[in-house]
Amino acid sequence: MALHIGFPTALIYYSHFPFWLAFFNRLGIEIVTSPPTTKAILDDGSREAVADACIPIKLYHGHVLTLKDKVDAIFIPRMVRISKRTTFCPKFLGLPDMVRAGLPHLPPIIDLQVDAGRGLWSLWSTCRGLAELLGFSLRQAWSAYLEGRHHQYAYQKLLLAGYLPLQAMAKLRGETAEAPTREPGRLNLAVLGYPYQVYDQYISLDIIGKLKKLKVNIWTMEMVHPARLYRLSSRLPKRLFWHYSNLVLGATYHYLQQGNIDGIIHVTAFGCGPDAMVDKIMEMDIRKLSRGQLPFMSVSIDEQTGDAGLTTRLEAFVDMLLQRRGNR
Repeated sequence: MALHIGFPTALIYYSHFPFWLAFFNRLGIEIVTSPPTTKAILDDGSREAVADACIPIKLYHGHVLTLKDKVDAIFIPRMVRISKRTTFCPKFLGLPDMVRAGLPHLPPIIDLQVDAGRGLWSLWSTCRGLAELLGFSLRQAWSAYLEGRHHQYAYQKLLLAGYLPLQAMAKLRGETAEAPTREPGRLNLAVLGYPYQVYDQYISLDIIGKLKKLKVNIWTMEMVHPARLYRLSSRLPKRLFWHYSNLVLGATYHYLQQGNIDGIIHVTAFGCGPDAMVDKIMEMDIRKLSRGQLPFMSVSIDEQTGDAGLTTRLEAFVDMLLQRRGNR
């Protein structure tokens, strides 16, 4: 009988799930994901997580709770670094410990460390240790590792081609996925932010879907190669510590250099310290580098964010951009 391992659809899900899905499937292990976010999932997570946690961490606790009675173990890797230059923020570093301390009666948690700072083959070392823990041979581990890399590479290619993460994952599964389109004459908006905030349709209030209904072309951080994002983020006087923060700022500088972008929207989480700093840097640098010509809007999300209020703000922002375009 196949082992069932739970994978919460939050935090690293939108960046690294294709790798781990292919890795485990190659070993004959079935991955069980939590359902899309609902109010009940967020409420359950908010009730169980520590009071001062940011909304992504509260949400993650809720997703773990949906899995606890359905799987043999839950995979919560301790994400340290996937680049030698930056680290994941403390909520990733301590995530397995927070979940263990906050949620009783869970199945075993698999929390091997992922740290690229240990060398070129650090991810392989993690995979080898994981396979050994689960009772598989070195040859099986290597085959699964290569399978994971192949799927992650294919996923990254789809993102760079303009697919959004959930669409790209559907395409990898062989399902019909909406192909990326860029309608000429429409507004072009860069929607930037940590992927686990931008692409969770519940906590982001489906901001991308709302903008599509307003007939806007969407550009995101994932549509730019990570190497370029890191290179552009180095223009800061001092590189930020955190992995996703550097990527968001790199994407900001990338889209500032593009002549076709009409505005930038930053999706940020209330209560996230690094995100608050990124938001301010974005605001100041967009004003400075565009000489005040590129409109910027910050959208802060939390448990109480209202759908109607966001819709009104987006409609007003788009109307303002259309008016600016017409007055040129």
